Amino acid sequence: MHLPTSSASEREFGMHEPITLLHREASTRDSRPGSLSSLPLDLLDQIRSRVRLLALFLMIGFAIDPVLYFVDFLIARLIKAPLPETFHKMLGFQLTNLGAMAASTMVWALTRRRKMSPATLLTLGLIYEVLICFVIAYGTIWEHFVVKGILPYMTWVWVVVILFPVILPGPPRRMLVAAILSSLMVPLSLALLHIEKKIHATPDVYVDAVVQGAFSIALAYMGARVVFGLGREIARARELGSYRLEEKLGQGGMGEVWRARHRMLARPAAIKLIRQLGPNTSVDARQRFEREAQVIASLRSPHTVDLFDFGVAQDGTFYYAMELLEGMDADKLVRQFGPIAPERVIYLWRQICHSLAEAESYGLVHRDIKPANIYLCRYGIEHDFVKVLDFGLVKSLDGSSPGGDEREPLTRENVIHGTPAFMAPEQAFGGASLDIRTDIYATGCVSYWLLTGQLLFTADSPMGLLLHHAKTPPSPPSQRSEVPIPTALDELVLACLAKEPADRPQSAQELLHRLNEIRGVPPWNEDRAREWWQQHKPSGENH
Repeated sequence: MHLPTSSASEREFGMHEPITLLHREASTRDSRPGSLSSLPLDLLDQIRSRVRLLALFLMIGFAIDPVLYFVDFLIARLIKAPLPETFHKMLGFQLTNLGAMAASTMVWALTRRRKMSPATLLTLGLIYEVLICFVIAYGTIWEHFVVKGILPYMTWVWVVVILFPVILPGPPRRMLVAAILSSLMVPLSLALLHIEKKIHATPDVYVDAVVQGAFSIALAYMGARVVFGLGREIARARELGSYRLEEKLGQGGMGEVWRARHRMLARPAAIKLIRQLGPNTSVDARQRFEREAQVIASLRSPHTVDLFDFGVAQDGTFYYAMELLEGMDADKLVRQFGPIAPERVIYLWRQICHSLAEAESYGLVHRDIKPANIYLCRYGIEHDFVKVLDFGLVKSLDGSSPGGDEREPLTRENVIHGTPAFMAPEQAFGGASLDIRTDIYATGCVSYWLLTGQLLFTADSPMGLLLHHAKTPPSPPSQRSEVPIPTALDELVLACLAKEPADRPQSAQELLHRLNEIRGVPPWNEDRAREWWQQHKPSGENH
């Protein structure tokens, strides 16, 4: 079943889905200057794709000659034409090509294993470089001598030696060792072919090979230093205070989210960069944002994502340091597994209320509650543990800056913030009196999505969605669900979706109380949650 989305609406408003903060904790990385792990993770991850591409390219390249060779053989047999004198002498060369093709295929297959670390992949790539250089040197010299009766002045080995450090980022010393070994494959091949009496190699041929090899090694080492140095510069440029950015996880409406690590504690984190605050941002705006960050960091509900650091980068970019989570958001949950049971919806909804109730006590409104901001975790030994994400759009209830400052709030009233598919009527049309009831409306939309697998309203444009929220009476979720929904839950969802804020539950605590009063549903508890996670193993947790 195709589930309608509001992505088109969000693109028009410039409001994108938030980024899932899901990544498993990596082992502590060595950041020594000559260490491979001192490079950014996204650069290291390119090693996998580059080794794979190299292996695929060479696999095809080594297959061409044997294929043409055996095609010529079959054609000659079919038309009973004589074969060239050198044809049978080339058989051994073609078998060498087939062996190189098999090795390339094996390397290509190994790079598809996601569990293989970048360091292992680099080692595999360098071993592959040496092997390929031997095959190229041995085969090229042998074939050229058989066909033309003379030794080639140069081989493709030098090209491979120079290009490999540029294609694969790695510590210069390791790349230098690989370049030396690869270059030695030319004199080694000359010696072996001479011993096997397949060619005649004079001393000056060895001298030429060594001289050419020395030049290629020097160029390879220079290339390795440049590429590795650029990677190190990128890593240094990504350092924010005590954190080092390792991998870009995605981009949202307010900025970017990166996987990061505390340089001293080796603690993993998710860093959100707020690009809207740049070098030209006023001092007042930065101070307001800092006060908002301090209030958000003071939230202690276990169901609110933990913000444990914030600061300003050298270019003026503001950043939050948040905890990394293991799980998946409610948007992906429904898209991957379909609507969920009413008792589970109640279980999750209670935890959302816990987070919002504390925010309400601080005078904060989230203003962007939606499935992508409701994150289901395996948190310690608990399952289906909810974390409410992205408090970056919070607004104080009294319209002042969080923390009690009466100066202009950072989030202005004449700008629409939020997501059209989950936006309360008073929020959709820029109403000034936004309070917790705005978030309660959004939780009703989220619960509707969880129960039915469908958005409350769909439309061809953002404005169409906003008009639906303002004017169109919602259908009860029980009418759009194949699963029986208790009447009390059905009515509570509709109460949260009331057009007038006064007709909704007036606080998160009241909503939580009404959820606790729903009867007639089997309990959803930790045992059932654990069983579900063990059975389904959501794919989101491995991203």
